Amino acid sequence: MRGLTGRIALVTGAGAGVGEAVARRLAEEGARVVLADRDGDAAAQVAATLPNGAVGVACDVASPDDVTAAVEAAAALGEGTIHIVVCIAGNSRPAMLKNLDEETFASVVDVHLGGTYRTVRSALAHLPDDGTGRIITTTSAAGQSGTIGQANYAAAKAGIIGFTKSCAKELARRSITANAVAPLAATAMTEKVRTDEKLAKLTLARIPLGRFAEPSEVAGTFAFLASDDAAYMTGQVLAVDGGTVI
Repeated sequence: MRGLTGRIALVTGAGAGVGEAVARRLAEEGARVVLADRDGDAAAQVAATLPNGAVGVACDVASPDDVTAAVEAAAALGEGTIHIVVCIAGNSRPAMLKNLDEETFASVVDVHLGGTYRTVRSALAHLPDDGTGRIITTTSAAGQSGTIGQANYAAAKAGIIGFTKSCAKELARRSITANAVAPLAATAMTEKVRTDEKLAKLTLARIPLGRFAEPSEVAGTFAFLASDDAAYMTGQVLAVDGGTVI
């Protein structure tokens, strides 16, 4: 990817799964990456395997103080500048609507949508105005078409789309792009669906390619959006979901 060498990137949810794969791909493309994860030990362990002096930090995106600390850690690597902000941190607490109490609903929305908002807002002062600033959020098919038993998750992911498009319009005057990726990968968050025979059969029937991606297969889309090759793309949602949403 053009233009990632020497860029500073912050990736939330980078201790495992898609977040880890994205952090690894950005580092391999030349970026210096700060990996933020609620499991700080996992983030540090992944960072230790990456090139360019990657750093792992503990960060619960539901905590404004944690987010601020993670952003400052990334800014310190870049002498005050963060070029790439990737928001991947998330959780899952499925429940049918009749059993979806306020705490369960709010906790998922707060991590996905609230965490994305906190991370982007905190990083704004450090994003450059020279055309290298990138905001990349993570949504899903659930946010585009809904899903049974996950109204909280779908609402959060739909909110991220609206938030990202608003960021794209508002920050265009600073030459900062904002785009979203909607991946469908084999991660801990999809484990229940993938390991339950009935759920797996139903889910795979909705995926034209008939399988879940490996996290490394979706990381390239994030790297593309972070690169100079995507300098004229903003406000878009790129689905990397095997054709689930067509």
